[in-house]
Amino acid sequence: MSTAEEYLVTSPSVTHGNEWLENASPEEIIGWALEIFGADVVASSSFQTQSVPLLHIISQTCAALPILFVDTGYHFPETLQFRDALCRAWGLNVHTIGPALAFAGAGSPPAPCDPDRCCHLRKVAPMQQALRRYRAWITGIRRDQTVHRRGVRVLEPQPGGLLKINPLAHWTRQDAQAYIRRHNLPAHPLYRQGYRSVGCAPCTRPVMAGDDERAGRWAGRNKTECGLHGDTTARFSRFRPKKGRVSLPNIRVV
Repeated sequence: MSTAEEYLVTSPSVTHGNEWLENASPEEIIGWALEIFGADVVASSSFQTQSVPLLHIISQTCAALPILFVDTGYHFPETLQFRDALCRAWGLNVHTIGPALAFAGAGSPPAPCDPDRCCHLRKVAPMQQALRRYRAWITGIRRDQTVHRRGVRVLEPQPGGLLKINPLAHWTRQDAQAYIRRHNLPAHPLYRQGYRSVGCAPCTRPVMAGDDERAGRWAGRNKTECGLHGDTTARFSRFRPKKGRVSLPNIRVV
């Protein structure tokens, strides 16, 4: 058992676990998640340039780890091509999910002119449905990406018993760029055209010099998040480690 595992097994709370993991590397955090949750852990990715470091780390740590990608129906063709190219090059285990089931009983599929409803039905609802079969969810979000993400912690219990794990939470944009340069990783095809963050085509534009890297998402609207990564300060229920593996007793948010 590693030092990280020993600490978290005996820790009385997620808060204490976060104190230790704040100094752990993404590789160590992902390795811990795999040891604790086994087949009950999944990652997700939007396959943009910001996603590349986490995807590369997964390919080097455990390429068999399932990675969820939500095809909203509005992605740039370049995003889908980039996803396919990385899957082939790195042997990633990507599961593409779509919004079809989320539209049941919701009327006609929403258009980007109603971005909150569109994001919920095309992205959030399908992801929530796919995550129901897992106990841990690895994401690539960082604190420095937006104001709403400044409070992100490595471990974040979610409603229904899911544990959200953010191995890059403490990284900065400079850390991500340094990792990309060090490993000579590819960039999204639209990156050189000014698309620092890439979402759905109707709601994404290139950013200007000096802009936040996500400034091109829903530009001109009072919206910076799709809804997948919402309020991290809410009180959540306890999560359930995989039966038969190392348990995390008395895990709670304090």
